[in-house]
Amino acid sequence: MNKKIIYKITYPNGKIYIGKDLTNTLTYFGSVNSEMVAQDFSEEQQRDFTVRKQVIFESDSAEDVNKLEAQLILEHDSNNPEVGYNKWPKFKG
Repeated sequence: MNKKIIYKITYPNGKIYIGKDLTNTLTYFGSVNSEMVAQDFSEEQQRDFTVRKQVIFESDSAEDVNKLEAQLILEHDSNNPEVGYNKWPKFKG
């Protein structure tokens, strides 16, 4: 059985994105808004671009992962546009 995971992506500018993957696919990097990320980097910076993916939670249960994703987004403040790229839950500043 595949583990279900919650991961944290860290971009070169230090901003993060928290997401889940119910298939634990190594090359899956989430559904972050690519246009929003691209605005933070010059064309030159985009030519040599490294991101880091860390598994921050894993479970055999999709229900566990689904319940915890929003909580971890809030704990990491990744829905704050100054900190990260998550657009949900909506940042209330």
